Amino acid sequence: MNENIREDLQHIRKMMEQSSRFISLSGMSGVVAGIIAIIGAGVAYFIYDADGSNYMVGFPEMYNRQMISRLVILALLVLAGALTSGILFTVKNSKRKGLKIWTATTRQLLLSLAVPLIAGGLFCIACLYQHYFTIVAPATLVFYGLALVNAARYTYSDIQNLGYCEILLGIVALFIPGYTLFFWALGFGVLHIVYGLVMYRKYEKKEDLN
Repeated sequence: MNENIREDLQHIRKMMEQSSRFISLSGMSGVVAGIIAIIGAGVAYFIYDADGSNYMVGFPEMYNRQMISRLVILALLVLAGALTSGILFTVKNSKRKGLKIWTATTRQLLLSLAVPLIAGGLFCIACLYQHYFTIVAPATLVFYGLALVNAARYTYSDIQNLGYCEILLGIVALFIPGYTLFFWALGFGVLHIVYGLVMYRKYEKKEDLN
């Protein structure tokens, strides 16, 4: 009798969680996004090197129009790769769990992510326009972290901790302009891989084994 009650309560709890939180998010998408980001940071380093610039100096004067164009294109490619992997793994995870992807919770999650990300994107464009190149990379970390913290209420709470870490790295990078590429790789690369593996082991590994 008690065992049946316990099972019923667990089932009700699971249904309530599914209706109020987006639980199709895949940890492996974070791992892949992190790997893509690290590769992107490596390519960015070679762009600096090919131009004869030492990014460790961190002076705005070392950036020329050609370099900025290459870095912007690289950033867009990294973003496209990360988004594509995120969508593919999320769709796969959703089908495995038998869950709908497009729900009211999904819309709320995307809206919570979109506001800080759009604001951050416009801020970075303004920085490029005003030639404040050294704060663009840290700004992406800060606004991305704010987006994660803002959206955490609609998905796994672990995302909030990742957001705080991204914000902290971005703020530190603002004060050390010569190491912005390092902090960017650490935030979008290493942290994504670590949190992706944690989320996979915590929420997906048992289901994959079953």
